[in-house]
Amino acid sequence: MELEETPTPVDPEVRAYVYSLVSALGGTGTDEDGRYVLGDDALACLKDLKRWLKFYDEKANRLDVARCLAEANLVEGDLLEILGAWPEGATEDKVRGKIALACLELLVPLTWPIEKNDTQLTVNHHRHIPYIQLAQASYKRAMLERQSKTVLRTAVRIGLPSIAIPMGERTARDEGIIKIILYLFRNISIICTAGESKESPTSRSATIEAFHHQDVLALVLTICSNMGEDFDTQDVVILEVLFHLLKGVGVEKLFMDESQLKKNGSNELGALLAKEKNMHRSYAKHAPSRHNRFGTMIWVKRDEPGRVSTVSGQYGLTDQQQTFSKMDQSKKWNKPKQRSRDIEKVNDRFDVPVSLTNNATTHLRLFVEEFLDSSFNPLFNHIRRAIEREADRVLECHGPQFFYLISWFLEAERVRRRKKQEAEKKRKNNKIAEIFEADSFSLIASVLTQETFVLLNRFIQDRLDMKVWHDVNAGTRCFTQILLIIQEMADSPLEEDQEIAENIQNRIFYEESTHDRILAILRGYKDQGFGYLDSCTELSHVFLRMLERYSREKVDLQIRSKRRARKKKKAAAVQRGDADTNDDVAVSEVEDVAEAERVSKERKFDFNRFALKFATQACIDTFIKFTKFYNDLNTEQLKRAHRFFYRVAFKQEISVILFRVDYFLLFNHMIKGPDPLDRASPVYGEWEELVRQLIKRMTKKMKERPELAVEMLFSKIPSTVFFLEHGYEKQTISSRPRAPATLEVKGAMAKEEQISVAVAVLHEQQLDAIDWVVKILLTAASERQCWETAAAAKRAEHDSSIDHAEPDSKAPSIIVNPGSEERRIAIFKDAKLRLLMTLSGFERLGIDDEPNATWIIPSALSARQLHETQEVIQKYRDNPIMEYGEDEPIAADEMLRRKSTASARRVEYDDESEGDGIVSNGDDDFLFPAGGPTRTGPLTAAAALEHLKKKRRKRRTSTASDGGVGALDDETLERRWKAREAADLEKRKKIKSAEYVFDSEDDAEADRIFFESEESRRERQAKRVMEVLKAGMVDRKKKEKRKSDDKDDGPKQHSKKKQRIVESKSGSEGDGDLQFPVGYSSSPRIQELELGSQSGKEDTPPSTPHEVFAQEKILRDISPNIRTTEDDGASNKIPIQAAAGGEVDDEDGRDEPVLLPSRRRQRVALMFESDSE
Repeated sequence: MELEETPTPVDPEVRAYVYSLVSALGGTGTDEDGRYVLGDDALACLKDLKRWLKFYDEKANRLDVARCLAEANLVEGDLLEILGAWPEGATEDKVRGKIALACLELLVPLTWPIEKNDTQLTVNHHRHIPYIQLAQASYKRAMLERQSKTVLRTAVRIGLPSIAIPMGERTARDEGIIKIILYLFRNISIICTAGESKESPTSRSATIEAFHHQDVLALVLTICSNMGEDFDTQDVVILEVLFHLLKGVGVEKLFMDESQLKKNGSNELGALLAKEKNMHRSYAKHAPSRHNRFGTMIWVKRDEPGRVSTVSGQYGLTDQQQTFSKMDQSKKWNKPKQRSRDIEKVNDRFDVPVSLTNNATTHLRLFVEEFLDSSFNPLFNHIRRAIEREADRVLECHGPQFFYLISWFLEAERVRRRKKQEAEKKRKNNKIAEIFEADSFSLIASVLTQETFVLLNRFIQDRLDMKVWHDVNAGTRCFTQILLIIQEMADSPLEEDQEIAENIQNRIFYEESTHDRILAILRGYKDQGFGYLDSCTELSHVFLRMLERYSREKVDLQIRSKRRARKKKKAAAVQRGDADTNDDVAVSEVEDVAEAERVSKERKFDFNRFALKFATQACIDTFIKFTKFYNDLNTEQLKRAHRFFYRVAFKQEISVILFRVDYFLLFNHMIKGPDPLDRASPVYGEWEELVRQLIKRMTKKMKERPELAVEMLFSKIPSTVFFLEHGYEKQTISSRPRAPATLEVKGAMAKEEQISVAVAVLHEQQLDAIDWVVKILLTAASERQCWETAAAAKRAEHDSSIDHAEPDSKAPSIIVNPGSEERRIAIFKDAKLRLLMTLSGFERLGIDDEPNATWIIPSALSARQLHETQEVIQKYRDNPIMEYGEDEPIAADEMLRRKSTASARRVEYDDESEGDGIVSNGDDDFLFPAGGPTRTGPLTAAAALEHLKKKRRKRRTSTASDGGVGALDDETLERRWKAREAADLEKRKKIKSAEYVFDSEDDAEADRIFFESEESRRERQAKRVMEVLKAGMVDRKKKEKRKSDDKDDGPKQHSKKKQRIVESKSGSEGDGDLQFPVGYSSSPRIQELELGSQSGKEDTPPSTPHEVFAQEKILRDISPNIRTTEDDGASNKIPIQAAAGGEVDDEDGRDEPVLLPSRRRQRVALMFESDSE
């Protein structure tokens, strides 16, 4: 019977080829005293092995060659022997150098970590991966434990010639050599075995010690400090080396000296022993003894008839509570755990703590201090730029590694500063401490820039949206350490550090999106692990504490909030599925920036309002889950949870939300057990007092609100919390929706053209609305036609029986039926649809802001008119006109504007109607309506005739200058029309309408005081006027003499000749110049008034309209026959009767207005009392 051959894991032919190459590479012999001897073609064999790995394993996605090399012991038996045998002084041996480099080219792929998810694994991978991982651990152990301790130093020697070449002169081969060396160090730092102790040969401590003794850490420091100057693409490899060396290392322990480490170790041992003692104490209460060894099982009757539960153990016989607890444990439901989407790689986990030996701690501490002093800023600044520009060498795993290392080094800097300050205080050397304080923060300045904050916020938000919780954890740790560093800078005694900290805090707290992101991280915890739970609770605690402190210092703190109007608009357009959606939504970048600026607004920050957002059920559940680990939490973590519950219950006064049975059960276990907090803990007293106060408040509230007994079983929504706190439901006032602005078509267009514009605007996105209007018009026309036919028949019957028919009754109005809720909302909110309905003759009943207002088709519209309107809409619906104008076409949207209404005039604009696409028509919306002519009296026949003649002469002159009527072209007419529009607009701006002036409430006492004051003021004014008149009598003779001289010089005037009045042409509104005809000089009072301003030497107009009114009133009191006029754009000639000469009759003996020849303007200067003070 033949035995069946077991299948081999590797193809025998492949194995034969690989084994032959390994044998030809070289080996040890007795002739050479056990030394390793290279074969004749050792370099060619190494190159062939490299080709097998590349073209068989990598190309075919297999691991056969790597398995064969592991079985052949190539690394330990050949490669390490070759590298260890190369003496340090043999630098001129080129062949040895090439062979050593070929050995490194094989070591890198053989030690490369295998990271594949379940979807990428094949049968070949499952067969070889466990064996290869064990082989890699043996490779690392062999390199670290080798007796010569020269393997890693030899690798450094191989790369030194390439490193010494300046970056601009290096070739691609030199860059490749440097990368191979760094990747070898990266692979060694990654390789680890599960469950290894700090003393194991492949542990982190062994790696750090080997890197220190063989100058690997010195090489890393050299490259990091010169990053950006002599090195460029090696930054991400160095980042991985640092990450795998530092992940999980405790910073506090790293900066302890030997005495502190011993003391800390003893404290930890004491804490563990105390915890074990407490466990034994709680177990001893119910532990079995020699008297109760016999088994016991009892039945417990339940409330349901015929149902029992079984409980085993004798403690169920003595203690009823223990019996029920045993029952609860037996019926506990273990919820099945769903597979997490966030598949975290084992090598990227940084939450697992790692312990180091004393020697490794010392070496690593020295390396970290030198790195902070010389290499932190160049390395992280260079990597940040590479991540921002998305360089090809930057992988997805580098983002979380970058932010985790920032958080780790920032914490190390904080601890180092604190330890340095404590040491300086012990030595009482404050001067050295001050120097250290002044220079310390500049060492980490590269991660405190605005660019880093922007990158960090974007990274956290992106990973939060994609629910990559491992990356969110790294980002939150980094953000927390940045906040703590800023807090230390704010507490620094140097003013420069305080100013920098204040500036950074202002930038961080200014964005409301940052506040919302902190809330989302805390609320989003479900089952992401304790590391994520610890980081999110710490971030929320630090952020709240710093924001509260900063808001107290800055009372007028402003934050910027944004509304996503553009996104909502795009989403709505995409949801409608219009044909032209892409063209409408694809706006330019400039428009997007303008839109973002417009929707961003600042508002005053209220910390209490923001802190209330943390008092929600989701945030409390997160901290409750964190508190459940109270036996494993340190003092700082317990304080964090205590401060949160204290803030919610007592600062925010929302203790009701903590009144739940499971919450109080957890708090009771923490204080009274089982497994309570250690009474020697510094926070035990604080937790005990918190729980006592919560229970006290709960019992008091239970008496006030008996319904709380039921609500303690459930989570509480905000309305329930408000009711339990105040005893009544929260009153919410819903705001009424506002109707959009009423639109109209610009220009003087016919009704049909206006309908075409409205149809074109709706045609792009709301074609169904046009069809609905057409359907309503067709139905209404048919119904109105039936009514008109019936009315005509009734009228014919009435005419045949009665001679005088009664007036016809009106047709009943037709109610417009929206047909659906969406159409009703569109009728209320869509201003363009309302415009089309209004142009179609529809009328709305009710107020403007009534959403359910009824639209009707009025009785005045006949069936023929409805048919014509429907045909016009259908015509432009089929062939819409999208642009108007020939020279400069205007889109249909730009032909619309808001209709000017009295209620629309506001000092401040609001953006309730944003997004309508309507542009306001400038000043037209804010002009007062014309209130009619301002002339004081009617025109006489002669004045009207003269006005018409003057206008006709002006028209004739302008026509002649243009070359006749036929010479007027469209451009001239357009120019004249624009000039008339501008003049009319300028005139309307000057109108001060009385429609907006309202009488105040009647007050008799106030009126009496006012009129008495006015009467006394008039009396004083009359006295001053009389003094002026008396002073003018002195110069009367000089006036008469000058008048007689004027008569002798010029021709005499005929008594029958008509006199003229000098027209009043005031240049501006409110001009108080009073002009008089020269012929009134014979009147003594007028003559005295003229003396106040001779020859126009003091041509000073009154300063206020009140002074103008006072002058006109005095003149009316002096001469009732004199009237003043205001020029309102027309030549108003008002007849004035002569005061001295009486009436002047013409030849026919009829009274006619006398026109005097025009003379120089003369003004009256008056003195009066001003009450402006």
